[in-house]
Amino acid sequence: MKLSARNVLKGKVKSIVTGMVNSEIVIELPEGTEITSIITKTSAESLDLKVGSEVYAAFKASSVMVAAD
Repeated sequence: MKLSARNVLKGKVKSIVTGMVNSEIVIELPEGTEITSIITKTSAESLDLKVGSEVYAAFKASSVMVAAD
């Protein structure tokens, strides 16, 4: 697999919440940190995601916003 994103983290699917259109995928990284991703239900089915599946969280962003009160 070749990918232009430089930020790729390997983990396991911890939970999946499937909605009518989208699925919420929680990925647990080896050190216990969790990343949540919202993808289409069709994509989740196409990837054959199941709890315990090994997956990669790939992300690419030109900016990240942070706010505080």
